[in-house]
Amino acid sequence: MIKIGMMIGDRYEILEKIGTGGMSDVYRAKDHKLNRPVAVKVLKQEFSENDNFVSKFRVEAQAAAGLMHPNIVNVYDVGDENGIHYIVMELVDGITLKRYIEKKSRLSVKEAVSIAIQVAMGLEAAHNNHIIHRDIKPQNIIISKEGKVKVTDFGIAKAATSNTITSNVMGSVHYTSPEQARGGYSDAKSDVYSLGITLFEMLTGRLPFNGDTTVAIAIKHIQEELPSPSEFSDEIPISVEKIVMKCCQKSPDRRYQSAAELIADLKRSLITPDEDFVNLVDPDEEGATRVATEEESRSIGSMSDTERMRLNEESIREYEAQKRREKEYIRRRGDSYEDEDEDEDYDRRSYGEGNRIERLTIALAMIGAVLVGIIVIILVGRSLGILGSTTEEEVITQADGDATTIANGIQIPDVEGLSYVEAVTALKDKNFKFERVDDDESTLAKNTVVSQEPKGGSYAASGSTVKITVSTGKGAEAQASTSAASSTEESSANAASSVTDNRVAVPNLVGLTIDEAIATLSEAGLIQGRVVDVNNDTYGVDVVTAQSRPVGTMVDPGTAIDIEKSIGPTSISYSFSGDIAAPTEGQNYTDGVSVHVSFVTADGTSLLDTTTASFPITGVVRTGLTSATGVITFTYTATSPATTDEYGNIVGGTSEEFTVTRAVTFNQEN
Repeated sequence: MIKIGMMIGDRYEILEKIGTGGMSDVYRAKDHKLNRPVAVKVLKQEFSENDNFVSKFRVEAQAAAGLMHPNIVNVYDVGDENGIHYIVMELVDGITLKRYIEKKSRLSVKEAVSIAIQVAMGLEAAHNNHIIHRDIKPQNIIISKEGKVKVTDFGIAKAATSNTITSNVMGSVHYTSPEQARGGYSDAKSDVYSLGITLFEMLTGRLPFNGDTTVAIAIKHIQEELPSPSEFSDEIPISVEKIVMKCCQKSPDRRYQSAAELIADLKRSLITPDEDFVNLVDPDEEGATRVATEEESRSIGSMSDTERMRLNEESIREYEAQKRREKEYIRRRGDSYEDEDEDEDYDRRSYGEGNRIERLTIALAMIGAVLVGIIVIILVGRSLGILGSTTEEEVITQADGDATTIANGIQIPDVEGLSYVEAVTALKDKNFKFERVDDDESTLAKNTVVSQEPKGGSYAASGSTVKITVSTGKGAEAQASTSAASSTEESSANAASSVTDNRVAVPNLVGLTIDEAIATLSEAGLIQGRVVDVNNDTYGVDVVTAQSRPVGTMVDPGTAIDIEKSIGPTSISYSFSGDIAAPTEGQNYTDGVSVHVSFVTADGTSLLDTTTASFPITGVVRTGLTSATGVITFTYTATSPATTDEYGNIVGGTSEEFTVTRAVTFNQEN
């Protein structure tokens, strides 16, 4: 049991609780050995009693302790004492990305992309060290007061097994990848998916998938296509939108294959946001038959009869081998699918995407064999004069194996009803140009393709232009206004039943931290109302003590819920009396250096703000403080000592600004 004032590991003094999560509690503490403030994350009691989880937790936490990167909350120490398992981490003074989004509604494109780059850089460092986060979400991303973005909670998410992940799924299901939602194998590309969902939320101020239960949301990640971010904001350029769509592809093979690839496109989007450079793979196009290129036709045409036969035989052998692998897979798995762990490695190697990929692979093998056979027959027929002189460019092989002569080009994709970005992508993939025409009258959703000319399914020359008419959304808005005005009487009569159908239940916020309460309201479709600070002897600082609507009350979506937040008990106050010594623990500090000294309590009250070169600062007395702890920050400029490296070059000797922080615990007044 953790208590304020207790020592852990003979060096970490617990000062106050600053946060809580699904698996752990976080405390502000003082490292007495290095005289610096730290954050101590303590595993909750229910997980500490699970030996299997504790073992994995320790291994992963120790691995995470080896990560040192500017965009990662660094882990300093890992240990256990009297059944308490803890991680000591860097203490970051800032705000979570979740709270930041809620404060600003949504972020500008430039700011969102910049934050995503820093998160991806932290993930790249972790992935290079074979550590997968598996719980990327705005709640696990911290923005410091200096603007530095840091990823936290490495290790715990990866240590979670199928027996424990349910305890943390409530906060993560909105950002989980399809493979994680299925309970399957996940890797670095799962982190890419979660970062894509986070970027979507930064750009639009909303989550792409919502539902009444976590299971419903997880199913949407598996089955439903991601909505286009531009449907919710006109400011998102095509490059950024397609980056989000590529991150959030259902199949990991179609996402960015590494954080480095994602970083490269994000940086490019900052320079040329309106350039369409992101390569999205169309699943239908990927599995479809296509026209053989001139080079491929010439290559096949130059083969001898023996080589052509061998090529056909190799395709057939590959098809037969695939069927044997399928039978072996079914034999190993059986009908019960009970031995999931035993076959996991086999699944990862051969069947990472399940039966759908198996069927697709078999179909591609069959189509490939048919394609080669048809081309060989046509070429041999021409050489013998059996077939006419149809040019190679006019032969299009259909999926059923027939060969049809099309004299007037290639087939135009049907893009009506698609989003503008999807339509442009489909046309460009077929090598068509496009011309956009806005339609203010259409009642379709904004940025939806209303019509196209020529129509989908017709044929046109490669490189020709397809005109697409796109809804501006104004017609839909006008229709909604007209409908609302004309149905006022009817809606009044049926108000009771219709409102009840759409209402949501007010969740319980009492006992949650303010951040958790706001997130809970957001997930329920409600918004934060007034936040009133009150003194409370029962709940800790920043914990909700009361709410304006009773739990379970049915209200309209978007209703504001007022909250009372504890600022601490009324009966306890604190004081400080003493001297402030020089920051001798700081790097390159020497007596006589001018130092800016800032002394602030944990609740933000300034006790001292001065610049001096004379230490100690004596006779500092402050009474009636409402917080039990504070931090003294020393900032000074010093010159690092000059040294000579192995090549005889002089290094160092330059001026640099240094910052030293010192935690202080106040005395309780009578």
